[in-house]
Amino acid sequence: MRKTESQKIALCGMLGALSVVLLLIGSALQIGTYAAPMLAAFLLIPVLEDYGPRYALTLYATVSILAFFYVLVMGYYPVLRVKLNTIKSRWVRWIIKFAVFNAATVLVYLLLFALLGPAVLDELLADGTAMLAALLAAGNLSFWLCDRALAALTRYYHLVVKPRLKKKF
Repeated sequence: MRKTESQKIALCGMLGALSVVLLLIGSALQIGTYAAPMLAAFLLIPVLEDYGPRYALTLYATVSILAFFYVLVMGYYPVLRVKLNTIKSRWVRWIIKFAVFNAATVLVYLLLFALLGPAVLDELLADGTAMLAALLAAGNLSFWLCDRALAALTRYYHLVVKPRLKKKF
């Protein structure tokens, strides 16, 4: 069944609203810092599968305006994951995935330092470097679990992003 433009916009609007709600609820919990953006990223999958990367990235951009953390950490990941899975070497693929995730996390903290000044750094260092290392390890573990869950959903629902054929005019 061919979807009309208004149906596509309505689905993207509903999934965008649900993404923002997930991100707001997740901000109330400590573990929600990583879990909520990952759950919100899962909501891109139906849009990516049914309408393609243009709509998925538009939804990502819209939610990103509303939820800044989603921009840097996980919102783009389902679209990026499709591209990364074309890399043959499993080790290279995982190194790139973790490098992207950790770079995004460092960028978030650098933005916090720039916006809030040394107060954020003082609070982070008050717990000690062991706590910082444990938080980074927990973040990487949650990212790995997110990737595994995304892979399971992709296999279960037989989601394969098909290459779009270019139309000749």
